[in-house]
Amino acid sequence: MNKLWKLLLAIGGIIGGMLLVSSKKKSTYKKDLKGNEAKLKEVEEKKAKVKKAKAKTKANIKKTSKKIATTKSKVKSTKSAKKTTSDFKKKYRKNK
Repeated sequence: MNKLWKLLLAIGGIIGGMLLVSSKKKSTYKKDLKGNEAKLKEVEEKKAKVKKAKAKTKANIKKTSKKIATTKSKVKSTKSAKKTTSDFKKKYRKNK
């Protein structure tokens, strides 16, 4: 009977020790969690700012692309001028 009580006491001690260790870990996790929540809020704020800046940049890129397209459409092609000058050179310049 004495051995049985010692065995039960040992098992109870092991279980109690495990519970004690696990409760300490939980408290440190809670402290870490509170610290991380503040960091998460900062990151979320920065993320929101970056998203706004990204949207502005995309809008500026669209505007610039439209301006470039209109400018290119207004510019005259130089193919005919190049052909004219090459014909002129062939006709009126001496080949050296």
